[in-house]
Amino acid sequence: MDRLEVFTDMSIRRACGFVGLAAATVMISLSFDPALAFRTGADIAALLAAGLVFAAWRAPRRNIRHTEVYAMLRAAGVPPNWLSAEVNRAEIARVLRARLAWHAERVACLALLLWALALLFWLVRPG
Repeated sequence: MDRLEVFTDMSIRRACGFVGLAAATVMISLSFDPALAFRTGADIAALLAAGLVFAAWRAPRRNIRHTEVYAMLRAAGVPPNWLSAEVNRAEIARVLRARLAWHAERVACLALLLWALALLFWLVRPG
């Protein structure tokens, strides 16, 4: 994996980590009803997956200079002439789109798992 993919993954995973922290906090606060907690976590994960899909769709049309990946590459010492070339900006957009789609797929699988757990806890609920 090259540096571009590493920085892209770091940027996406940082954002997903903050959403995951918020989701875990909400789920813990709803732990009195496990079915509700898992369903809420699944809903948050589904919203995150939808947001990642939207960001992946928008990536080729977005100004790459306004992304965290571009800032990370500049901070890592990538030459400015490499970053300013149109072909290289298209490569950054391509990698960003591919990695966003990959992460969206994983988050969608997590949402399905949480919905399945919510259904399981709802079925075994006493009374």
